[in-house]
Amino acid sequence: MKMTFRWYGEGNDSVSLNDIRQIPGCSGIMGVLNQYPAGEVWQKDAIKEYMEHVHSYGLEAEVIESVNVHEDIKMGLPSREKYIENYIATIKNLAENGVKVIVYNFMPVFDWLRTDLAGEVGDGSTALCYDDEKLKGMTPRDIVESTLEGSKGFPLPGWEADRLSELEKTLEIYKGITEDDLRANYKYFLEKIIPACEEVGVKMAVHPDDPAWPLFGLPRIAHSKEDFDIITDMADSPSNCLCLCSGSLGSSPDNDIPAIIRHFGKKGKVACAHVRNIKYFGNKKFREASHLSSDGDLDMYEIVRAIFDTCPDIYIRPDHGRMIWGEKARPGYGLYDRALGIMYINGLWEAMEKGR
Repeated sequence: MKMTFRWYGEGNDSVSLNDIRQIPGCSGIMGVLNQYPAGEVWQKDAIKEYMEHVHSYGLEAEVIESVNVHEDIKMGLPSREKYIENYIATIKNLAENGVKVIVYNFMPVFDWLRTDLAGEVGDGSTALCYDDEKLKGMTPRDIVESTLEGSKGFPLPGWEADRLSELEKTLEIYKGITEDDLRANYKYFLEKIIPACEEVGVKMAVHPDDPAWPLFGLPRIAHSKEDFDIITDMADSPSNCLCLCSGSLGSSPDNDIPAIIRHFGKKGKVACAHVRNIKYFGNKKFREASHLSSDGDLDMYEIVRAIFDTCPDIYIRPDHGRMIWGEKARPGYGLYDRALGIMYINGLWEAMEKGR
């Protein structure tokens, strides 16, 4: 297991590489180059400069996140050919600079979605929250404006302005796209990029839908064991893998997270994992909790145990944390609570190693 920490880059993150390297047991980052919108080629020189900067702090950057898939690919438009070629070029440029895993998603329009970015926990801290009843009273444009307003001035992954500038037009096109259509477009995308991944030794790790159900009538096809069985069968390759996020899948109590990890871990299909906890407050209503099992409704011991038993060599990072101790940071991505998460996960891991 390699423990990592998501980092948004110099000038785009309240957390510094100097902070990250002081977290015990953290070997590197899951990084992102924010300057590239979906569809553009990530340039070699920029990637090289980024990597050299990370390495200068004694950290690795073998996993890159948010290499976003252009909506035209998801919608199956003729223009997808150009964007797929750009995506392949980005894969090759990242591989040339030491990247081994690329995390992406195939969620239409919206990436992760919450109805409150600073919900009160009750102990003075705040956390990301979701309430489906609250969402029913909002339009897609309402949730965009609410999310951007609550971002504290930080750009949020999946909520980039260029992706949302033609929101209404994009939503109109999606009205004619079914789940089966989206799967067909996804399969087409994988069949095009996976040979390039095999050539350069990169694993593509798809992130689950977050939350784990359709939103605003949009098709969503990656939020259950059955969905991931279909996805991993779309391209029979060691490069077609998963990023299993316990919080995204765990937003639905129907998902047995340890069982899902074991199922795909035994198949060698888990490339990395985002580990976090969820507290339920009713049907499709939850708040993100600290990583400690007793603070939420997910059994973090069994989640980590499933990784330890079936895919122990993957990359892990703590996911969304609460805002604690007066920290001002990108919602979900402060230093303090995620660092506590690393210590908790590492403690579970050490106990498992010594209690074999």
